[in-house]
Amino acid sequence: MNVALVTGASRGIGRAIALRLAREGYAVVINYLRNRDKAEQVAQEIRSQGGQAMAFQADVSSFSACEQMIRDVERMWAPVQVLVNNAGESTHYDPEALPPEEWDRILSVNLSAAFYLSRLVIPQMKERKYGRIINMASLRAMTGSAHGPHYAAAKAGIIGLTKSLALALGPYGITVNAVSPGYTRTDMTRKALETRGDQIRAQIPLRREARPEEIAAVVAFLASEEAGYITGETIQVNGGIYVQ
Repeated sequence: MNVALVTGASRGIGRAIALRLAREGYAVVINYLRNRDKAEQVAQEIRSQGGQAMAFQADVSSFSACEQMIRDVERMWAPVQVLVNNAGESTHYDPEALPPEEWDRILSVNLSAAFYLSRLVIPQMKERKYGRIINMASLRAMTGSAHGPHYAAAKAGIIGLTKSLALALGPYGITVNAVSPGYTRTDMTRKALETRGDQIRAQIPLRREARPEEIAAVVAFLASEEAGYITGETIQVNGGIYVQ
């Protein structure tokens, strides 16, 4: 059994990734924090198409919760072969108004969680000499954010973590990459697209926001054996709004 764990998979990009990996033949663990009904709906959709899926509640900002989830998944199914660190949250604060506890919380959800889960799956991946770790970065990691320095810092940290893990794990046949979406039609961006959609799209060379399925397609490729010689990279999927 080839197991893929997708965090924050009850909706948006995470949901699209879970559905796509299921179509690629993975048994998918749909991690969620609060949206149990939506997570179960994703699992049921996968099962209705002949795939294997289970919804699993865990607060990935807690190391102990991550540890319990990985232990349970290995006991119930098998070790995680593909880890997609997708869970994330963004809030808006000017730097001088950003509470220190909110800084800590956003870094925990967006950055620490990726480290926690990576650390926990590495031993089994090393033993099998194979694994895929895919981290979700953001356009804000490159551009910064005047009203979200905590989120931008966390996502920039994801890129540094990705490069570091890639260097450490390459000798064991484990690849580690990041995907950096631009504006994508999800709950996180709905308000901005509703209020400033025309202005935002005018800045994007492709003149539209991404569909979650387009992000999921890139993740699925990085999870495949065909991507076995790609590691330490951050793949920009932003319609050309930021070109390195």
